[in-house]
Parts: sequence; C-alpha cells; structure tokens
Amino acid sequence: MSEPAVTRAKVGVRDVAALAGVSSQTVSRVLNDHPHIRDETRRRVLEAMATLGYRVNNAARSLGTATTRTLGVIASDATLYGPAVGIAALETAARTAGRWIATAYADAADAASVSAAAEHLLSQGVDGIVVVAPHARTLETLAGLELPVAELHGGPGAARQGEGAGSAVHHLVDLGHTRIAHLTGPAEWREAAARDAGVRAALAAAGLEPGPRWEGDWSADAGAHRAAEIAAAVRAPGGPTAVVVANDQMALGLMAGLADLGLAVPGDVSVAGFDDNPDAAYYRPALTTVRLDIEGEARRCIGEVLGLEAADAPALTPAPPTLVARASTGPPRS
Repeated sequence: MSEPAVTRAKVGVRDVAALAGVSSQTVSRVLNDHPHIRDETRRRVLEAMATLGYRVNNAARSLGTATTRTLGVIASDATLYGPAVGIAALETAARTAGRWIATAYADAADAASVSAAAEHLLSQGVDGIVVVAPHARTLETLAGLELPVAELHGGPGAARQGEGAGSAVHHLVDLGHTRIAHLTGPAEWREAAARDAGVRAALAAAGLEPGPRWEGDWSADAGAHRAAEIAAAVRAPGGPTAVVVANDQMALGLMAGLADLGLAVPGDVSVAGFDDNPDAAYYRPALTTVRLDIEGEARRCIGEVLGLEAADAPALTPAPPTLVARASTGPPRS
C-alpha cells in the first residue's frame, strides 16, 4: 500500500473562524479545550477544521496566525559531512532572513518515514521545506505538498554538483591521465547522480571512454570495502591510473585500503574526492578534492522557499565549485 501524499495547504485560525461563523478567539478556545464552549459551537469549529484540512499548529494556534516565520528541514543522515554542514549553513541563512529552522530526520528511502517527517514539520506551521541530501523517493513523497520545497544538493544546485565533479576529471586529464575510474555515491541519491553525470560529461568532453565504475554509500568504510576491487583493476593491464571518488569520506577509506594492499597514492593511482571537508588537507597524502559553496547553496534554498529572486539578491547565487589540488593526485605512472 502506498503512503498517502502530503497535500494539505496552510490554513490559519482565521480561515476556520470564518467558515464556522465564530471569532478567532473562539477557535483558539476550542483548540485549547476551554471548558466554557457550547457543544454546538465546538461542533461547528471542528467541522470547519475537518473541511479545510486544518492541522493543529502547536507554535501558532494561540496567536491566531498561519505563519510562525519558521522553515522546515528534512535531513537524512546528519552524521555525514555534507548534510551536517548543510544544516548548519541553512540555520545561518535562515537567521539572516529573519527566520528559524525546525529540523526533522527521516530515512530518505522510506516513504512512510519522509511522510511522517513532513507531517511533523507541517504541524509546526512551517512556511516552506528544504530537503538536505535528497533521495529520489523523498521528492516523490513530497510532490503533492502545497508549500515551497527546495533541495540543498539538487534542483538548481545539481548543475554545480556536476560541474564540480567534472572539474576533478579535467584536473586529472591535465595531469596526463586517460584511464579514469569512478567510485560513485548511492545511485538513488540526487547529488550522487549529478556528480556521476558530471564525471561522464567531462570524460566525453575530453574524448575519453568511461573507466571502471563502482558504487559506495558515502562512508569511509565503503571506500575501504571497494579497495580490493579497485586495486585489482589498477594492477590489470590497461587499468585505470586515477579514481574520482564522489565524496571525501569514501576517498579516505579507499586510500587507506589501497595503502594496506601495497599501492601508493598517487604513485600507482591518483585519487580525487569531493566536498573538501575540514580534514581533507590532513589525509596522508593530503586529498585533492572539490569545494562547493555550501553557504551560498543554503542562501539559495532559503531564498527559494521565501520566493526571493536571485536577480534582486545576488547573494542568493552560489559561487562556482572550486578544485583544490593537493598531494593525492599526480601524473600517471609510467
């Protein structure tokens, strides 16, 4: 059985009062279970609420308003660098815009979990929702939502994700690599798909065929787990001389696994990551990676849900991704 779509529009106490033919104060008294309300009046208010699809807004019901100046965030895994930094950046961008953030966590692959998170946020009277690290199914579940929805790592930002991944390929090509493999993120994650598309487009633009491709789950453990397969490919005749990895955590695990298997980075194989997390410069070797303007992407998302136009607010346009070259990449082995 499929999960019911989240489709209710925002309805305020005043809307309920108008339909029931009572005052906003009377509606608030019904919501707060005031004892001195006539049964007939209570019935009319409850029927009006049901007709309008009014949801109890715990933060705003006593104020008689349909807004709390709060924006919702649905996050999937705040233990990963990207989502954690994204949530912090959204908090800052929201405060700058005079708003607050309410965050709900969900299993992005589970429609029921996403629906529950959305319902929780809507009950708080949020004025819009930002999805962090969006999964394809997350957006399907939210498709009927009658509130603005923005994607931190997808939507208008997807092109920059692809551009950033492509810059890692261009960097490796400039170093002389022609056989470039790819360790992707989970295929169902929109940012992983965007980065994968960017790698493929950059290889095609350089006139190169895609190299071997593996999939991970964003974790360092996934990179280490794939190390044996990648090492075997590197050692095979005509094997890849470089690997583009979809995030820094998987790149860390991969480099550790390759070292355990006796392969040198970048002497035997170059490795490039994505995110430029704060530890990337301290990996050994220091990791070549791609830096995204997460703060800019957060401002873009807040602007989207508030209906602001980038043309009127240039700060809403994120900076292009930046390739940060370090010691994990070098010319291909001879």
